[in-house]
Amino acid sequence: MQKDNILEVNNLVKYFPIKSGIMQRTIGQVRAVDDVSFEIKRGETFGLVGESGCGKTTIGRTIIRLTEPTSGEAIVDGTNMFKMKKGKLRLARPKVQMIFQDPYSSLDPRLPVGEIIGEAVREHKIVPKEQYRDYILKIMKDCGLRPYYIDRYPHEFSGGQRQRICIARALALNPDLIIADEPVSALDVSIQAQIINLMKDLQEKRGLTYLFISHDLSVVEHISNTVGVMYLGSLVEMAPTKEIFRKPMHPYTKALLSAVPIPNPDVKMNRTILEGDIPSPANPPAGCKFHTRCPQCMEICKTQAPVFKDYGNSHKVACHLFDQN
Repeated sequence: MQKDNILEVNNLVKYFPIKSGIMQRTIGQVRAVDDVSFEIKRGETFGLVGESGCGKTTIGRTIIRLTEPTSGEAIVDGTNMFKMKKGKLRLARPKVQMIFQDPYSSLDPRLPVGEIIGEAVREHKIVPKEQYRDYILKIMKDCGLRPYYIDRYPHEFSGGQRQRICIARALALNPDLIIADEPVSALDVSIQAQIINLMKDLQEKRGLTYLFISHDLSVVEHISNTVGVMYLGSLVEMAPTKEIFRKPMHPYTKALLSAVPIPNPDVKMNRTILEGDIPSPANPPAGCKFHTRCPQCMEICKTQAPVFKDYGNSHKVACHLFDQN
């Protein structure tokens, strides 16, 4: 593992069994994540994008072992998370935290805000008992929450405030890596900007590293250093943010970018409309998984899977339109 990388994901695979009958026999597999590899440098943000159901969330949940992997590695700060026993995993958990998509269902409605943020702080003994309340209040202040919110309950807050509580809960354990699973998709646009700016400020102050999962490319462009594009469980393109937005290579990435609205009525948008539905991850197409919807599909795409290859400037793509040798 390179010293400047905080996370390396190598050949990650997660299949969910399909069971049927009285005996619940396994009759197939849903290939949610199919041989995915990437790395994140310390202090940077890796944006993971793609349509709903492509496996983005499963990757995040598998890295911190909320879902157990089928195979592969997730190396955090030199330690493989997948080989840890329960005791060691519990000690390592504070260093990798997750912000969930729905800021309401991920908060316990029976607990006040101070307890939601501080429950794990007390459990992992992050600070001495006498410093506990001051520590929680400081974390709340850093996340834009008023001190008197400490005794209020989740139902008393707006969506943006709830997401700030979720961020505070993750931040309270002094993590090195935060996996943010579509943290702004349930919020209004104006609130989205506030939360994104808060996350960027916290990253600068605390040296945080983010795995930022989203389907909103304009948000990803604003916060990410590197972007990975997923389709049906596999990475199809990965590059530095400026590179991928300036010169997308994969037809799927081009189609996603063409759907991003341009705030200028005089600019004519050239939309790339993808025909057909996303194939089932339980029965993905042979060859390139995207060939059933690709406007530039060739015969080789139908039978042979392309190699995920670096074509310079750390720009990797899996497509037969480019040299595969």
